[in-house]
Amino acid sequence: MVSSSTGFNSGLDIGKSYYVATANPAPDHPALIGHVEADLVVVGGGCTGLSAALHAAQRGLKVVLLEGGKIGWGASGRNGGQMIPGLRKGAKGLVKAFGPERAKALFDLAFEARGLVLDIIERHAIDCDLRLSGHLVGAVNSSDLKDLEDEAECLARVMNFRDVEILSAAEARGKVDTPYHGAMYEPLGGHMHPLNYTLGLARAAVAAGVTIHENSVAVRLEREPSIKVSTATGSVRAKHVVLAGDALLQGLEPRVNSRIMPVGNYIVATEPLKGKRNVIPANVAVSDTRFVVNYYRMSADGRLLFGGGERYTPSPPADIAGFVRPHMEQTFPQLKGCRIDHAWGGLVSVTTSRLPHVGHYGEVYFAHGYSGKGVILSTLSGKLLAEAITGDASRLDLFSTLSPLPFPGGTALRGPLYVLGMLWYAMRDRIKH
Repeated sequence: MVSSSTGFNSGLDIGKSYYVATANPAPDHPALIGHVEADLVVVGGGCTGLSAALHAAQRGLKVVLLEGGKIGWGASGRNGGQMIPGLRKGAKGLVKAFGPERAKALFDLAFEARGLVLDIIERHAIDCDLRLSGHLVGAVNSSDLKDLEDEAECLARVMNFRDVEILSAAEARGKVDTPYHGAMYEPLGGHMHPLNYTLGLARAAVAAGVTIHENSVAVRLEREPSIKVSTATGSVRAKHVVLAGDALLQGLEPRVNSRIMPVGNYIVATEPLKGKRNVIPANVAVSDTRFVVNYYRMSADGRLLFGGGERYTPSPPADIAGFVRPHMEQTFPQLKGCRIDHAWGGLVSVTTSRLPHVGHYGEVYFAHGYSGKGVILSTLSGKLLAEAITGDASRLDLFSTLSPLPFPGGTALRGPLYVLGMLWYAMRDRIKH
């Protein structure tokens, strides 16, 4: 997160989240005061920035990381915690856009994120409620089930990936107690406590030699005669910079900002659900086939964490719990009236293609726009940035070919045009269902 948690991100109640309430102890990091030099300055203390910092430091670079608020209080520490290998665009979409050979190369690279995150968790002993119980995509109608069947066939035929299973309505109901028309089950998925993972990644980065400064909003980026990032109370001069602020990155690089749309994302955590009220007996992570996706899972202490609803502007609803509850109760009528103990939200970024925007302009490196798949993909992107900065850009170059088009009309018109587009898809969802 780049901006202050009490400024640009105010009103979204991250401090009231289930994740903050159950976070592992973590040190505070002092704000940047004065002028320092480094090999690499990273802007943003989420998983992208922390991973870039960690992997760069492990390659011998002196790294300084600037976080505008608190480590993990951006999208990395408040998301749904769903570990879903791959990209937001599925196998069929990748093949259509890039052809089978390049699509498989992109799929294989993206899939590395799973192994990387699991290795980091084990190597650095990160306690983050990891559950490798799988991910289920529920078909909201029968035509969606056919689409999932086609996706599974494409995964097997083009990607040589067969770790998916198509479930009947009854089989899906055995894993999650809501009446889907069927589902695609991905056993290599799972879920975790994203804030505790992010805090663990920060601990690993510090152990590798990274200097972290919290409450240090980056206000200016200069490129000549060399990279210099300034805050209100100091600056860092470096050979390279990584911009990893995602939806909260403001103004430092217009070519980056023009390719993402910040949108509101909201989650609730219920009271602990016991016995027959445990609506996900298989403990899988779940999302559905709506364009405006509902996604949910159980926490380690038995709460339903449910995210969803249609909010197309960055301004938050006045009552987050009241905003999300109808979507939760539509999915699980048996939970009508249950107590909601936590409700929070924040901004995430989407791109025109729903594929990440990763690459560099000279010595200015960036990665963002994961469009809902950033829980593990962000860690991989950070590693790819570090590889490129230290001399091997081959894998970053493959990802950079995904570069989405800027939003039409630039930052001034992207909001209204995006709202119109989302309203059209939301209307299509209602017609289909």
